[in-house]
Amino acid sequence: MSAPLVWARRRRTAARLWRAYRTQRAGLCGLAALALIGVLALAAPLLVDPDIQQVTGAPGEPLEAPGARFWLGTDQFGRSLLELLLVGARVSLAVGLLAAALSVAIGTVAGILAGHYGGWFSTVLMRVTDWFLVMPALVLAIVLATVMSRGLWTVIIAIGVTSWPTTARLVRAQTIAVEARPYIERARALGGGHGHIMGRHVLPNVMPLVLAQTTLGISAAILTEATLAFLGLGDPEVISWGGMLQDARAAGAVSSGHWWYLAPPGLAIALVALAFTLCGRAVERVLDPGRGAGR
Repeated sequence: MSAPLVWARRRRTAARLWRAYRTQRAGLCGLAALALIGVLALAAPLLVDPDIQQVTGAPGEPLEAPGARFWLGTDQFGRSLLELLLVGARVSLAVGLLAAALSVAIGTVAGILAGHYGGWFSTVLMRVTDWFLVMPALVLAIVLATVMSRGLWTVIIAIGVTSWPTTARLVRAQTIAVEARPYIERARALGGGHGHIMGRHVLPNVMPLVLAQTTLGISAAILTEATLAFLGLGDPEVISWGGMLQDARAAGAVSSGHWWYLAPPGLAIALVALAFTLCGRAVERVLDPGRGAGR
């Protein structure tokens, strides 16, 4: 099939999926929220003081309540919480996206390999997967973040390598179902090798599942990043929503009643996690209406 025909078919498929997605009101609300947050995060360098990370010479008073000058108040150094929130959105979203992508990539490769080859190889790989499943992912992430050097990539790797088993299980089951279809037997009879079968036939059929799992995994990755930062295991040189919560705790915002220090990053984390979850559920219903309706 020629390239123009392939791209035309893909455009028609994308248009059909978008028409189906638009019928999901909750998914549209989640997508609108993510679009707004994404635009604000991208525009943060234009909206925020370039010296916002400096703890000296801040424009406000420490722990100033919300008002006309600082809409969300200030932190313990006198920095605007609104500006910190915009800067933190860039880091939290980037870590969530990259960690979810790493997790889904590992799970997809493991699931396709296990489902395709089967036998003892699949058994060993699935036992490794089971070990990661029974171990608390947050505990493993804390251990990795503790023994590795502190930084954003450490957090991304810690989240990615501890949250892939669910994807691997789902992709393996889908791979087995795909390889049971007649056209896979015809491809093998025509001389298709393992790489051809997995890359040209299995992977395109599991991609809808991978897409839905990625969307759902981003919210979990953002929550995990916030938890690690709150525990003091994030990068201390960058501003993130979890780091803001950790700073608020260290400044005694809970005991002193400075609610405006805790509320903005906490609500932002909850909003983004909810938005990604709504989008993920909507994608699931669009790609598999029977499965989505049964939930």
